Amino acid sequence: MHYDLIVVGGGIVGLGHAWAAAKQGQTVAVFDTSPKAEGASIRNFGMIWPIGQPAGTQRKLALRSRELWQELGAAAGFAVDPCGSLHLAHHDDEWAVLGEFAESSAADGLDIELVSPEQIAKLTPAANPSGLKGGLYSRTELRVTPPTAICAAAAYLADGQNITFHYDTAITQVDTGRVISSSGSTWTAERIVIATGAYFQHLFPTEHAAEKLRLCKLQMMLTGSQPPGWKLGPHIASGLTLRHYLSFRHCPTLAAVKERFAKDAPLLDEYGIHVMASQADNGGLILGDSHEYDDDIEPTDKAEIDDLILQELQKIMNVPTWNIAKRWHGLYAKHPAQMCFVREVRPDVLVVNGFGGNGMTLSLAFAESVIHAWPNSALSEAVPQA
Repeated sequence: MHYDLIVVGGGIVGLGHAWAAAKQGQTVAVFDTSPKAEGASIRNFGMIWPIGQPAGTQRKLALRSRELWQELGAAAGFAVDPCGSLHLAHHDDEWAVLGEFAESSAADGLDIELVSPEQIAKLTPAANPSGLKGGLYSRTELRVTPPTAICAAAAYLADGQNITFHYDTAITQVDTGRVISSSGSTWTAERIVIATGAYFQHLFPTEHAAEKLRLCKLQMMLTGSQPPGWKLGPHIASGLTLRHYLSFRHCPTLAAVKERFAKDAPLLDEYGIHVMASQADNGGLILGDSHEYDDDIEPTDKAEIDDLILQELQKIMNVPTWNIAKRWHGLYAKHPAQMCFVREVRPDVLVVNGFGGNGMTLSLAFAESVIHAWPNSALSEAVPQA
C-alpha cells in the first residue's frame, strides 16, 4: 500500500504524471472518484493543438506533448492521426491575420503554409468555397478521439506500466506522505500530486482559491456518422478562432476581426463562441464550442448557444449531414493569468491545475517536466514557468 507516487485525479493531467513517474521506474497509484474518466479529458475535440500555443515555452511544451501522444498511442493501441489543421478565412481581415501570423516569429516551430481556395479543396471536402479567401494549413496538429484514447491509455498504464488504479475512490484528506479515502482507507507515498481539474473545491480549496481559478463551461455536439469514405481531413477552424488563441494575439490586424464580430454578432462574444470541427473515430464530427465562466454557468445547456455554433459552422463548411447525434457540456478550471500552476501545498504534495482548454495539448509534456524536476527539489527552476 506504499508507493513512490500517488496521483489524485484520473484525467489527462493525472495520467501524464503517472506515466512519467512509471517511466522512471517509480511505483504509482492513481485515484479517481468516478468509475472511469468522465470529466474534461473526454469532453473535448481531441485536438493536440500546438498552433494555438504562443511561441516560446508553451509552444515547446505542445510540440513535446505531440511526441508523447504519438508514443502513448503506439504503446496503448489507440489512433493518433497527424491530420494537421486548417484555419479558413472567409473575410479579408481574417486572411490578413493569417498572413501576418505566417510571416512572423509567432509561427516558430510549426510546419505551416498559406493555401489558396484551390489547395484547400484538395485538403478537405468540407470547406465552403463561397467567399473563401484562403487558409492557413498546419501539418503539426494531431487528432485523437478522447473517450477512446483516455480509456486505452489508462488500460495500458495499468497493464503495461504496472500503475495501480483505484476508481470509485474518493480521497477526502491528503497530508504529507498519505491519502485517506471517504471510507477511511489509507495509502502512503513518498510524493503526491493533486490533479482534480474542475473539481478543485474538494481538496485544498483555500489554496486553489488563492490562485483565483475560473470555472469554464463549454457546449459541444457530435454529428451522426458521415457517409462511408467521407473524411474531414485536417481539423477545421474559422476566423472566430483567431480571437480565442494567444498565438495570434500580436497580429496587428486581429483588432479588425474582433471589432467586426463585436459589432455584427455580439452574442458570439457574450457566450465566448468560436467554432471548430474534428472527426471522431466513428466518422461523426465533433463540433463546438462556447465559454461561459463562473456565475454565468448554469446546470442546463442553452439551445441558443448550440444554434449559434451550428450557424457559424454552416457559414464556413459544407458537410453531408448536420444531424446531431449527441450534445454535452464540459467543465474545466482555467488560471486567469498563467498557462497553469504548480503549488506545493504540503511538503512533497503538489497541486497541478488550471490548464483551461489546453490540457490535452500541454499536460503530457508539463507532467514530464514536473516529474523530472521534483526529485531534485528544483521545481521552481526546472518546471517551465506557467
